[in-house]
Amino acid sequence: QVQVVESGGGLVQPGGSLRLSCAASLTIFNFYTLGWYRQAPGKQRELVAGITSGGSTNYADSVKGRFTISKDNAKRTVYLQMNSLKPEDTAVYYCNSVPAVAGYWGQGTQVTVSS
Repeated sequence: QVQVVESGGGLVQPGGSLRLSCAASLTIFNFYTLGWYRQAPGKQRELVAGITSGGSTNYADSVKGRFTISKDNAKRTVYLQMNSLKPEDTAVYYCNSVPAVAGYWGQGTQVTVSS
């Protein structure tokens, strides 16, 4: 059973923007906090942004001020607006609950920041 479907990734130049979307099942959307994670080649997966059911947000220091997480409850969709992208933001981006549940990982969406 598919729990999440991420989309919106692509190739963008440094300084550019992308908006990622995550359509989630009701099970995942009912978790208290939802998050966007990323995994760069050769690195561990890391949490970059989270949003609670009440709309409170938190961010990793590396993306603070550049990324914005939001959600649409009616659509059961979580978004990640990424601005001022840097080459070090290149990674596969995933959404999941916070803390993550192993069985809920989707296929992710590739973000490549390169000139």
